[in-house]
Amino acid sequence: MKNALWFIVGVAVGAVAAHQYSRTEQGAQFFDEVDSRAREFGSAVIDGYKQREAELRAAVAEAEDTIADLSNKLK
Repeated sequence: MKNALWFIVGVAVGAVAAHQYSRTEQGAQFFDEVDSRAREFGSAVIDGYKQREAELRAAVAEAEDTIADLSNKLK
């Protein structure tokens, strides 16, 4: 329990320090860069997810067509 308290205190002190640093010109520039990179990363993850989803949907559609063709041949 004591370790959890120290962890919470450390997070709080870090948050206060980051807030104070963000008020400076260098700090604002640093956090803008971090925000920009985080947004780029998020966009890349979303793009990759959408691309993979499209690939899987195409594969499922192809499999459905193949199954339909095979079932028509068996009739």
